[in-house]
Amino acid sequence: MNNAVIQLIVLAAIAIFLILRLKSVLGTREGFEKTPEPEETVTPVSERKFEVIEGGPDRDIIDHVPEGSPSAVALGQMKQAEPSFEVAGFLKGARGAYEMILMAFETGDLEKIRPFLSADVFSAFEAAIEQRNARGLTVHANFLGLNDLAMQEATFNTATQEAELSVRFGAELISVAKNEAGEVVEGDPKSPRKQRDIWTFARKMGAADPNWQLVATDG
Repeated sequence: MNNAVIQLIVLAAIAIFLILRLKSVLGTREGFEKTPEPEETVTPVSERKFEVIEGGPDRDIIDHVPEGSPSAVALGQMKQAEPSFEVAGFLKGARGAYEMILMAFETGDLEKIRPFLSADVFSAFEAAIEQRNARGLTVHANFLGLNDLAMQEATFNTATQEAELSVRFGAELISVAKNEAGEVVEGDPKSPRKQRDIWTFARKMGAADPNWQLVATDG
């Protein structure tokens, strides 16, 4: 074997050694290489729960009538016909109207409540008062307060836009009727009388007149 061949073999061996050494160095990490920082864990922010407004239940309705009931559907239609309508606001007004109308009937003064009565109800109240007057009776009444107020039923005619709301009332009042001699012939001036009524109010939704009228009484 001549010198040239020996030199080639030696050079080849050196080259192989250097390649293996280089691969071993490139394949290791230096002692001062930074440890890879763990990926930042994004902590999910707890979702805030909001009541669904669009397409969800209307608390102003389902607080007063069962969800999905015919009355709830009718109240929803009323709100579509008149977006400013609120059940809670109506009941607040009905509370005041009940006392005002009841006391006007007890004392026989219907003129001030005429705008809040339908023609039929006004005529019925007027006839009852006339009968009382014919007997020579005078009524003295004192409204003590309401202990029950609830929506009983709601109906809505989409063709005429007429709405009817029936409300249950429970009240206490002192009411006595005296004859012409001043003697008590009905009631007890010291004992409150419990009054239970279901009154129905009606109104055309969207009308300029915001007043509801009493169209029926049951009690």
